[in-house]
Amino acid sequence: MRATRGRGTRPGKSLTAEEQRLREESTRAHHWKRWGPYLSERAWGTVREDYSPYGTAWEYFPHDHARSRAFRWSEDGIGGICDRHQYVCLSLALWNGSDPILKERLFGLTGNEGNHGEDVKEYYFYLDSTPTHSYMRFLYKYPQAAFPYAWLVEENRRRDRRASEFELIDTGVFDADRYFDVVVEYAKATPDDVLMRIHITNRGPEAAPLHVLPTIWFRNTWSWGLYAIRPRLRRGTPVNGASVVQASIDYYGERWLFCDGAPPLLFTENSSNGQRLWGIDNEVPYVKDGINDYIVHGRTEAINPAQLGTKAAAHYPLQIGPGETTTLRLRFMDVAASARGAVFGANFDEIFATRQREADEFYATIVPADVSEDARSVMRQAFAGLLWSKQYYHYDVSRWLRCDPVGPEPAPQRLTGRNHKWTHLHNSDVISMPDKWEYPWYAAWDLAFHCVPLALVDCDFAKEQLILMLREWYMHPNGQLPAYEWAFGDVNPPVHAWAAWRVYKIDEKRRGTADRRFLERVFQKLLLNFTWWVNRKDAEGRNVFEGGFLGLDNIGVFDRSAPLPTGGRIEQSDATSWMGMYCLNMLTIALELARENPAYEDVASKFFEHFVYISRAMNDIGGKGIELWDAQDGFYYDVLHLPNGQRFPMKVRSMVGLIPLFAVDTLDSDIVDKLPGFKRRMQWFIENRPELSDHVETETTPESHVRRFLSLVNRDRLRQALRYMLDESEFLSPYGVRALSRIHRDHPYSLWVNGVEHRVDYEPAESTSGVFGGNSNWRGPVWFPVNYLIIESLQKYHYFLGDDYKVECPTGSGQMLTLWEVAAELSRRLTRLFLRGPDGRRPVYGGTEKFQSDPHWRDLILFYEYFHGDDGAGIGASHQTGWTGLVAKLIQQSGE
Repeated sequence: MRATRGRGTRPGKSLTAEEQRLREESTRAHHWKRWGPYLSERAWGTVREDYSPYGTAWEYFPHDHARSRAFRWSEDGIGGICDRHQYVCLSLALWNGSDPILKERLFGLTGNEGNHGEDVKEYYFYLDSTPTHSYMRFLYKYPQAAFPYAWLVEENRRRDRRASEFELIDTGVFDADRYFDVVVEYAKATPDDVLMRIHITNRGPEAAPLHVLPTIWFRNTWSWGLYAIRPRLRRGTPVNGASVVQASIDYYGERWLFCDGAPPLLFTENSSNGQRLWGIDNEVPYVKDGINDYIVHGRTEAINPAQLGTKAAAHYPLQIGPGETTTLRLRFMDVAASARGAVFGANFDEIFATRQREADEFYATIVPADVSEDARSVMRQAFAGLLWSKQYYHYDVSRWLRCDPVGPEPAPQRLTGRNHKWTHLHNSDVISMPDKWEYPWYAAWDLAFHCVPLALVDCDFAKEQLILMLREWYMHPNGQLPAYEWAFGDVNPPVHAWAAWRVYKIDEKRRGTADRRFLERVFQKLLLNFTWWVNRKDAEGRNVFEGGFLGLDNIGVFDRSAPLPTGGRIEQSDATSWMGMYCLNMLTIALELARENPAYEDVASKFFEHFVYISRAMNDIGGKGIELWDAQDGFYYDVLHLPNGQRFPMKVRSMVGLIPLFAVDTLDSDIVDKLPGFKRRMQWFIENRPELSDHVETETTPESHVRRFLSLVNRDRLRQALRYMLDESEFLSPYGVRALSRIHRDHPYSLWVNGVEHRVDYEPAESTSGVFGGNSNWRGPVWFPVNYLIIESLQKYHYFLGDDYKVECPTGSGQMLTLWEVAAELSRRLTRLFLRGPDGRRPVYGGTEKFQSDPHWRDLILFYEYFHGDDGAGIGASHQTGWTGLVAKLIQQSGE
C-alpha cells in the first residue's frame, strides 16, 4: 500500500502503509488508534484506588485483592489491549496447574515490601509495535513450577537496603528451561478488526500442562452509583468451529470475539467478591474471581451457566511437548462473521505477514541503514517499549476525594490529604507512562523526555501529549504542572518548553513543514507556568530559585522536599539553572513565532533580559558577592541559607553542579536582523546595562555575521567544570556521566546538624538509605535524561566555540577533543550499555548469566530506569523505556 505525500509524511517521499494509517488517524478518516496497548500492567496499589484515611495506597488495595476486587478507575492485564476509553478490555490469563491463583496480572513487591522499594518480579518484553498499533508483539516468560509469590516477599523483606534485590530468576524457577515462552501478537485488518495470535513454546525438557485463557471484560462503570447501565457479554452462535463471545455496550454497540478451536467459554461478572474480601454478602452471585475459582479450585458454581456476564474467557487446556509450539487464534471484530467471510481463513495469517512487513518498511525510514543488526534491534525494541507504554489514565480528584454515591462516607482526613488542592484535575486520556507496572501514572518531566523519541515515529502523538499536560483539566489554575499522582504539587524540572521545541524541530524535519499552531498553543500556556515558577520559587525576587527535589530524589544532603532541619532554605544551583534553561527555551520559541507575528518580539525581549538577570544572579546573589560557583574548586554547589543570614556552599560534586551547562544558546544575526523590535530592545539593554552585558558574549564571524552567546557557564568555567565531568575517577563512567562524583566513595560529604550527621556517599547501584525516593538513586548511577541534555548542550557550546575549543577527554588522557567529539563519545558510551561488546555480553545485564548467554534471553532488551555507575548494570524500574528510550534517538542521530 503506497500513497502520495501528505500530512504525516517525509518530504519528497511516498508514504509507507503505516504512515498512511497515521495520516488517516490524524485527519480522523479512520480511527486506527481506537484500540491499543492502553491496559495498565498494575492497577492495584495505586493512589487512584486508595480510599484510606491516611494515603496508605499499597496496603489499601494489595495484589491479593486484585483478582477479587473491582477496580474503580482502570484495569490491568498481561499483554492486553483496550479501547482508548477503556470500556472493553482483552488480555491473557494463564495457569500452569501448580500456581495458587490464575496468572491474570504481573506480580511484584509493594514499596514497603521491597528492600529497594516497589519492584515487578516477572520477565516480560515489548518486542514490536507500530505507532497505530496495526502490529504488536509481546513476550511473557511463565514458569512451569509454582510461582514463588511468598518466597519473593519474604526474602526481599528479610534483606536490608545494603543487599541486592532478590529476583524471580534467583529462585531457580527458570533452571533447566522449565518455563513457557508466551508470545502475544496483534494485527489490525481494519481499525475495528483486531486479530490476535498466541504462540506458546515449552522451553523445558518434558511435556508440561498449561491452561490459556484469553479474557474479555468491561471496566466496571456500574457499581459506583453514577452510571446504572451495565454492558453485557453473552455466548454467541458458534461459527465454523469457533466459539463466539458477543459484547454489547452503548458506546460501541455490538462487538464479537471469535475464538478458534471452539474452546469452552466461561462467564462471570467484573464485580467485587465482598464475601472473600470483607466477609459480607455479594451483590451478585458471580464475581470477579469466579473464573479463577473455577480453573484453580474446580468450583463449577463460580461461573454463570447461563453464559452471561461482564467478564468472559475462552478456556484452552493444553499439554505441550518439550520444544514444541502451540498457536491459538482469536479475532475481535465490529461485524458478525457472516458480514466479513471466513474469520480464520487463509487471509488471517496473511494479514499478520502483511502488517509485519509494513512495520519493517516503516522502521526502515527511521533506523539508520548503516548501524549493526544489534543496534537496529535495540532501537526497534526501544520504540516498541515506548509505544506499549501508552496507558489509559483515569482520575477525577474531586470525585475521588468525595467518594462515590455508593460506598462509605469519605474519611475526613482525605479532604485535607493527598492532592486535595488539585480538585480541578479530571484525567481520562491515553498517556505515555514511565513504566506501566512500577510507575503506572504519568510524571510531567518524564513525559517530556518520552516525547522526543516518540516524535521520530508519531509526531502527532508526541505533540498531543505535551499539549495535554497544559490543558485546564491538568495544569493547575495557578500555572503549575501536575507532577505525579502521589503528590501532584511536587516540583519537577521545567523541561516542557525544551521538549516542545525539540518535538517541533523533529516534526519540521520529518514533514518538511513547521507546525506553528502547535508551538503557539504550547507557548501561551507555558507563559502561565513560567510565571508560576517566578512567583513561587524565587523566594526573595533575586532570580535565584528553590524548587524542592526537582526529580533528583536523594541527590542532596537533605530531603529537598521537606523543611530543612537547619531552618532557612537552599539556594539551588540546579533550580536556578533549570530556570535559565527555561528562559532560553522560551526565548527560542518566541523568536520562532515572531518570524510571522511581530507581537512576539516583545515577549522574546522579556525572556532575553530575564536570562541575563538569572546569569548575573548565579554569579552575584543579591549583589552581595555571593555566588553558586566556587572559584577555588571550579564547580557549582548549592548554597545553604540559614535563618541567621549565614550562607555557605554544600560541597557535594553532583549532577546539581553540571545542570548549569544546560542553559546555553546562540543568537545569530540572520534571525535577529529580521526582528527589528527585538534587536532594538536587546541593543538598548546591552548598551544601558553594562554590568549585565558581561553575561552576553559577542563575536563576529568571517562572513560578518554577529553571534551572541548566552550561557550560564562562560568558556573559562566550562573548561573547569568539564575537567571534573570528563574525569573517569569522578563523573565519567564507561557508560555515561554519573549523577555523583566517584570521589565521594573515599571522601563522603558530611554535615552535622543538631547532633545528627547528614551524609552523601558515592553509591553506584541502589540507594542504601530511605531518603526521599529511596527506590531511586541519584548518588552515583547513570541516568539517561540528564546525560541526553549534557550531550545536546555540548553540541550547542560547540556551535559557538567551534573546533578551536578543545578539552582533554578523558581528563588526564592527553587526548584533546572538540566539544562535538566529546558529545559523540558520551553518546557512544550510553549506547554501549545495550549493545553486545566484543565479549558478546551486554553491560545492562551485568552478571545475570541467563541474559548474557542463553539464546532465548540474550537479545531481549530491558530499558532500566538507571544504570550502575561503574559496570553499567540496569537498576530500578526494569521497563522504564520512557526516558531510557532516548537511546533510540541517540542511535538515530549519532549511530553506535
